[in-house]
Amino acid sequence: MLELRLLGTTDLRGVDAAAADALLSQSKVVALLAYLALERPGTLHRRDRLVGLLWPELDQEHARAALRKAVHALRRTLGADALAARGDEEIGLAAGSLWCDAIAFEECVERHEYEAALDLYRRDLLPGFYVADAGEFEDWLDRARTALRDRAAAAAWSIAARSEEAGKLTVSTRYARQAMTLAPADERMLRRVMLLLDRLGDRAGALFVYEDFARRLKREYGAEPSAETQALRGGPRPASPAR
Repeated sequence: MLELRLLGTTDLRGVDAAAADALLSQSKVVALLAYLALERPGTLHRRDRLVGLLWPELDQEHARAALRKAVHALRRTLGADALAARGDEEIGLAAGSLWCDAIAFEECVERHEYEAALDLYRRDLLPGFYVADAGEFEDWLDRARTALRDRAAAAAWSIAARSEEAGKLTVSTRYARQAMTLAPADERMLRRVMLLLDRLGDRAGALFVYEDFARRLKREYGAEPSAETQALRGGPRPASPAR
């Protein structure tokens, strides 16, 4: 089966390496492939939606020609059977034609297989990827990237909480820190991590994540943590819930 990796370095396996490299060098073809993959194989999309997403600067005639060219590139590299269509107006990836790490990650989270999910989540979705003159696609990518990162942070926190309950303190600490790394702007997550680290006896770790958060908040927004969060800097409150 074809394998598409979008979490971290973009990679396409199961096809000729030179053909994969040629396809991945074309940003709008990659954008189209990523969109079709993340919107789930087997789902069909109207062509007018796709041209508006990726070629909004072109008139309909030239935008549709650009989409046909991109679809042809996908068929040539992935194989004709990898794409499905309904009439002349709808197209998508055929169900079962392609494995995608981002979709596999979400499926692991849905099954509560959090360790397996985090093994797949190497880095953010398409980090540093940019498509010129495609603001709607960029907005979609930002939303998808944020949603996946949030799910990864939640998965890490779930492992941390579960490990604490099982008495696996080293594991709990490691995943609590990972949760904070994945959700660096989430002040609620910060408080949860600080309280957990305090319960595990890692006061230095709790202060470290607080100070790191406070510096970043000051640098990027000129703000300070909330009073509730600042209060934790002096030590945990009695019987504070962590979940």
